[in-house]
Amino acid sequence: MTVKHSGLDRLLLILNGIFLAIAVLLIVVPLFYVAVASFMDPSVLLSRGLSFKPSDWSLEGYEKILTNPAMLRGFGNSVLYSVTFAFLTVAVSVCAGYALSDNRLKGKGLIMTIFLITMFFGGGLVPTYLLVKNLGLLDTAWAVLIPGAVNVWNIILSRTFFKGVPVELKEAANVDGASEMRVFGQVILPLSKPIVFVLALYAFVGQWNAYFDAMIYLDNPNLHPLQLVLRSILIQNQVEPGMIGDQLAAAELKRLSEIIKYAAIVVSSLPLIVMYPFFQKYFEKGVMVGSLK
Repeated sequence: MTVKHSGLDRLLLILNGIFLAIAVLLIVVPLFYVAVASFMDPSVLLSRGLSFKPSDWSLEGYEKILTNPAMLRGFGNSVLYSVTFAFLTVAVSVCAGYALSDNRLKGKGLIMTIFLITMFFGGGLVPTYLLVKNLGLLDTAWAVLIPGAVNVWNIILSRTFFKGVPVELKEAANVDGASEMRVFGQVILPLSKPIVFVLALYAFVGQWNAYFDAMIYLDNPNLHPLQLVLRSILIQNQVEPGMIGDQLAAAELKRLSEIIKYAAIVVSSLPLIVMYPFFQKYFEKGVMVGSLK
């Protein structure tokens, strides 16, 4: 079946195509540049830009990253923090969302109002720091995991999703003698894969890219996540005019910075790139369900 478009429709389709092409280029070109630059000899990259000659390529950047104990330790910490944070956030959001979606819960309007207030008003950095300090969480992994585990927006998404689950399913399970916990665990959760995977992906990506909380709360370098390790390495390798009198030392430091920078971006982005294709079908479905119902 051929769909006929008016002149205005064809113009809009052409403009949309041009806009999408520009958007794709703005995303793909920087990614392509970083990926190619990460394999290049930094001296060639600094003098001539990108080159596709095999003789101009080098794996020195990846070698320095993969043999750096701080990088490997930071990578392991980031994986641990991100997985744990995703689990905590999903557990809290799903349980709270399910409870708030039940019409039998008394005072749920007041609870939601209190939750919504926290989205617009916060205590600020200093009170949060003092709270974490008084709880004895400073310089522990829990300092970067617990404060952000309760996310009101995720709770709202979960609540909206659970409101779309047919109430007849829960009533049928109750008639068969199932307890509320059994209904939640064996009936509701198996149907909630889209929203669970969406929340897990949001939480994992957010924690993977985070470094500010770790910079504030963690003094022990053995606990630093990958992003904070990368920040420290790049800052230490920055060269300002007049900082170093020896020009050879300055040039070598600049070269080292270029070696690490692009390879580190690729290494730190790789887990997210690998994960997304497996989560994509749940991501699209969960976002649409959570936003429309």
